[in-house]
Amino acid sequence: MDTSHLIQTVLIYALPVLFAITLHEAAHGYVARHFGDNTAWMLGRVTLNPIPHIDPIGTVLMPLMLYFATGGAFLFGYAKPVPVNFGHLRNPKRDMVWVALAGPGSNFVQALFWGVLLYLLVGLGLQERFFIEMCKAGMLVNVVMFVFNLFPLPPLDGGRILVGLLPWRQAALLSRIEPYGFFIVMALVIAGVVSTLWMRPLMGLTYGALDVLLSPLSFLLR
Repeated sequence: MDTSHLIQTVLIYALPVLFAITLHEAAHGYVARHFGDNTAWMLGRVTLNPIPHIDPIGTVLMPLMLYFATGGAFLFGYAKPVPVNFGHLRNPKRDMVWVALAGPGSNFVQALFWGVLLYLLVGLGLQERFFIEMCKAGMLVNVVMFVFNLFPLPPLDGGRILVGLLPWRQAALLSRIEPYGFFIVMALVIAGVVSTLWMRPLMGLTYGALDVLLSPLSFLLR
């Protein structure tokens, strides 16, 4: 593998990834605090400092190993989940939805931000490849995090959103999957089910929505 290409790729993706995971996790903690749970706040996890959110294995070691093992064809990683005591929320079942939605929501907003920055750079005639590629990477990383985390299976955010929206009986049945949910999701990822039936269609829709939101800026910069 070309070492210089690897270093360049890491440098391009480093800042977008750090922002993506930091704001994702901090958003969970901030919204949980807003609805009555101070757990993350008291543990110092409602912060824009990326260090408390980085998991040495899930954020650093696993993505690098997968990058080398698959030649960059498959990447996966995770940050330290922000602790939320749903029992402390004022209305646990309803507020759980907002807490879970906050993380992916922050990624959508970040994808939009990187898109705005990309249009501004191009519109101003700045063609520095490194920054253009960083903006594209910022959009991609955040769109991937937005869509993947909305997969409707606990412990992913989409699963928690679904638990909050379902009637009590169905919600209780779905929540029982959570201890095994990570392994189920990984099996579905490896089998290609998540990529084919979830990631690709929803990423296409998300990029379409971003294009619509960015279209006024595109028109102004022509």
